[in-house]
Amino acid sequence: MTSITLRAALVCVAAATGASAASSVGSFLVTNNDVATGFGSSATFYSIGSNGAVSNKTVVFTNGVGIAGGFFAASRVAIVPQGSDVCVFASNAASADVAGISAATHTLTGVYPASSTDTGSGNGIGLGANSNYLYATFSSSSTIATFQIETGCALSFVSDVYAVGLNGGLVGGMAIHGSTMVITYGDGSIESFNISAGVPVTNGDAENSAGSASDHLPNGVDITADGHYAIFGDASTVTTLEVSDISSGKLTPTIAYDVGASWNSGSVRLSPDEKLIFVTNDSGGAITAVLFDKTTGQISPGCTSAPLKGFYSNWSYAGAAALQLPTAVGGLLYVPEFGSNGFSSVGIVQLTSTGTACTLTESASSPVVDNTDPSAMLSIGVYPIRPF
Repeated sequence: MTSITLRAALVCVAAATGASAASSVGSFLVTNNDVATGFGSSATFYSIGSNGAVSNKTVVFTNGVGIAGGFFAASRVAIVPQGSDVCVFASNAASADVAGISAATHTLTGVYPASSTDTGSGNGIGLGANSNYLYATFSSSSTIATFQIETGCALSFVSDVYAVGLNGGLVGGMAIHGSTMVITYGDGSIESFNISAGVPVTNGDAENSAGSASDHLPNGVDITADGHYAIFGDASTVTTLEVSDISSGKLTPTIAYDVGASWNSGSVRLSPDEKLIFVTNDSGGAITAVLFDKTTGQISPGCTSAPLKGFYSNWSYAGAAALQLPTAVGGLLYVPEFGSNGFSSVGIVQLTSTGTACTLTESASSPVVDNTDPSAMLSIGVYPIRPF
């Protein structure tokens, strides 16, 4: 299972699915800084201009403590539009709680613990959400906590369920679509849950992936807009993705695709038109885009960027990319970069695509470094979120 602590490796990003416009909130990028010392952790907001440039930094303290590390595939930020506001939820792994933040006012709405037995200090707390519920994967207790999302970006804890992989792995990556939740365990196994009633109920379909036979272990996961396919990004020495047909509401055996040479493909994001899958090569410091046929579920090789600026000198690991796009191809990707000199950064990568070929080139304005905010950030989110 790929992870880091302050001594080793880390993370992923995320945003909740489903959206409606929040009229009082413009486009923004938000980070979970995962700070383990000092005044506690924080979230940093940046406005996103029409050209994709980020500016107007605002730091909001979360009144919790991070661990400066964890699973690559644990998305520590969830974004949920609510009326004229946008709720941002950020996990605090060491203090075992979730902070609620209003994006309209940049104020903390509260800090919300789950059960006293839910702990994430080992490898973090991943988040995912729909419009009604927030789900938190506690890595140390290997539990999935369910919170009701209340008005005012508040949370109310409902209950938790225990979930462990077939080979002893702990909850890691998570994706939600409709009534289906898909989980990875980092040990080669995956599982789906029914969340139609709120609290996850296993579908009884836990299985080892096809790639696990070659020690390619599913970590990150995304789901197509129609709920037909689950796409897994593997922890592996090459870029390996796997696809499962979940149109029945349950997992089916995966098909594995080796589509590049860059190291570790544990984070995946579909483009809004679903013609591309963006892969963060977490340990290779690069971004890969592969071609995806959303009708057949087949994957083909695409393009890979060079290692982003400062890799292995200023920063050591890349988290899951967030997309500027809200439509189709062409646009920017924002990449969280886990700092090795005491400060993290956000890389900015330009995508150019013809539909059958692509290039990924780092922007001249990249990276964005905040030298006033020491952090171990590898989780970010962007609003507007993908519209499904």
